[in-house]
Amino acid sequence: MQTLNVALGERAYPIHIGRGLLGRADLILPHLKTQRVAIVTNEVVGPLYLERLRAGLEDAGVRTAAVVLPDGEAHKDWETLARIFDMLLAERCERSTTLVALGGGVVGDMGGFAAACYQRGMPFIQVPTTLLSQVDSSVGGKTAINHPLGKNMIGAFYQPRLVLADIDTLDTLPDRELSAGLAEVIKYGLIRDPGFLAWLELNLDRLMARDTDALAWAIERSCRNKAEVVAADETEQGERALLNLGHTFGHAIETGLGYGEWLHGEAVAAGTMMAAELSRRLGWIDAAAV
Repeated sequence: MQTLNVALGERAYPIHIGRGLLGRADLILPHLKTQRVAIVTNEVVGPLYLERLRAGLEDAGVRTAAVVLPDGEAHKDWETLARIFDMLLAERCERSTTLVALGGGVVGDMGGFAAACYQRGMPFIQVPTTLLSQVDSSVGGKTAINHPLGKNMIGAFYQPRLVLADIDTLDTLPDRELSAGLAEVIKYGLIRDPGFLAWLELNLDRLMARDTDALAWAIERSCRNKAEVVAADETEQGERALLNLGHTFGHAIETGLGYGEWLHGEAVAAGTMMAAELSRRLGWIDAAAV
């Protein structure tokens, strides 16, 4: 297991990366305020990993409740968010209850936003299960839902207490989702880490083949890059805007086509190419760079 730290003073938190972490309640317990946890997951991830997570916690004496949401970007909305609040209220969860988001970027974004809002703020933990969420959306505290007029336009900056990235969950990830996640991985090389970009060019086949060592290295390097940027500019007043490479065009693609038609990483990949072409037209880079 590798551990990184997001340096945010008193709100600093660890990112644990490795195999077999879902059942390791010992990694979660130090970050709970009380022995109560509310888990948010979806109908794809839940059947695969919910019971493994719950069993580890309940064996350690933690009471758990859970809500299983519909899957997909099309459900990242007010109606689905309300289902999280329905569960929290029905289970009489308190401000000291910890919300655990078990899933990809949609689950993490909605779970984090619900945690930021419920009783004006409850602690939450990210347990990302896709490559994209492990390298990007679970780290940094951006939470949101979509609106028909714009993606991620309603949300909050709200940091987790822990990110637990179990590489085993990538074994069940569809190839299309894996490819989409690599768009965010490549982004880090493009914006600030040329050594990483060179490594990616040599090792892309290993990543697509789900080589354990290659995946662990790519996730760790990506999280390290993001943690450094977030620590320097938590609320995106300057440097953190670098992380949005490809996202301006990408979000427009997702909104225009309808949420869920393209995966987020696919839209970001296309958006990155569009940003490069625009930069060429403005004279900022040459055709060779594009």
